[in-house]
Amino acid sequence: MGEQRRGEASRPAALCSGPGHLVVYGNPAFVARFGAQSVGPPAREGLVGLPPAAFALLDRVFARGRPLARWIRLGAEEWRLTAVPRRDPETQAVYGVAFHLRARSDLPVIPGRDPRP
Repeated sequence: MGEQRRGEASRPAALCSGPGHLVVYGNPAFVARFGAQSVGPPAREGLVGLPPAAFALLDRVFARGRPLARWIRLGAEEWRLTAVPRRDPETQAVYGVAFHLRARSDLPVIPGRDPRP
């Protein structure tokens, strides 16, 4: 198993727009993991190393407008990919997807509890 991780600083997250999942924002952990060049192009072009199942999940969230999550393999580790639709506040039309990754070795953050052993 990989090194033990904790918290959002180690969780890559991004915002995508459109059915092609154009990456319009990546948090610092996202840029550290995938590189600055991963923000701007469609996810399938910029997120080298993500398996086809990850893109299928993003496609499904965009098409159905419902959040989904699944475990994927990224490098030598398992990661939890969680995606939610981005909606226009007036029309409720889905215009994109937001997602984040959490390594299996990343301890969950529970409000009010100290995650340190």
